[in-house]
Amino acid sequence: MGRYLVRRLNLFIATTIALITVLFITTGHFPVERPYALSGIAAPTSTQLQNITDNYQLNGNQLQQFIAYAQTRLGGDLGLSVTSQRPVIEELTQALPASFELAIVAGLIAVLLGVPLGVLASLSKNKVTQHSIMAITLTGYSIPVFWLGLTLSLWFGVELGWLPVSGRINLLYEIPPVTGFMLIDTLLWDSVYRVSAFKDAVFHIILPSITLAVLPFTVVVRITRSAMLTIMEQPYIKAAEARGLHTGTIVLRHALPNALIPVLKNMGLMLGTFASYAMIVEVIFSRQGVGSWLVSGIYQRDYTVIQGGVLGVAMIIIFFSILIEVLHTAYNPLSRKEIYAAN
Repeated sequence: MGRYLVRRLNLFIATTIALITVLFITTGHFPVERPYALSGIAAPTSTQLQNITDNYQLNGNQLQQFIAYAQTRLGGDLGLSVTSQRPVIEELTQALPASFELAIVAGLIAVLLGVPLGVLASLSKNKVTQHSIMAITLTGYSIPVFWLGLTLSLWFGVELGWLPVSGRINLLYEIPPVTGFMLIDTLLWDSVYRVSAFKDAVFHIILPSITLAVLPFTVVVRITRSAMLTIMEQPYIKAAEARGLHTGTIVLRHALPNALIPVLKNMGLMLGTFASYAMIVEVIFSRQGVGSWLVSGIYQRDYTVIQGGVLGVAMIIIFFSILIEVLHTAYNPLSRKEIYAAN
């Protein structure tokens, strides 16, 4: 297992270097002067210009410039935002909790609804039930996320007026940021209105989280169903049935834990798609997160925000993808057997 972890660490380092290389090359093609693209300072003083030149080794060769760029960016210096003149790393860390909150809620919805439906689709002998569940998942998988978000906003927000369609909470509530997670900060708020503020935050996150959850929900249902169909035909399941164990006991204790292994693996594989969909959802529902912040930076030609946002999002995806793969390997005995056999 130790060698496997070292290989995963090497993969993370290699992928990060490749990402930095792409950003470094792309930065050189921005239609502005290089000091401006790197620092975000439009009109630097002579002292600032000298500091930028020294920090990024702009008088050196390409290799020296790349090493300086990598050291600066990985060291946390992402420059200043062109529009706000605030450190990009500060804006990124303020935007991340909102995106994580949306992703966590959407992921919970996908798993808590997708796994039971997948199990039902695999165990049900009713063809109508099976075909109905699979038709729902196929439809959900095919619907464009931007169309779904706009449609839900129109139906439940505009026409029915049941749910808010923008923001994270009503502007009447002034919630002091503690964790950055609005659902948590409202409960930590020292006010008699914190319960009503929490309910308002829940109402604000319902539509965007449902919109974002549709794609992983369909994947969870399909993978769970496929895994359960395979596992229920295994000899140890047949032996448990022959011993007279209740079907619910067999499913919950023996079949479902093994069926969740491929679900975990596929959730790791779709993190990139999930992140891109999250950005679209944040823009549609005007939620303050990394996606809306990065799209705003693209529109405003904020070159440092573009670099910092792409670097931050990509490294988070890489990290969690490798983390999920490690958890999958640790949880799956067959994967551990393959590792030990390779060693």
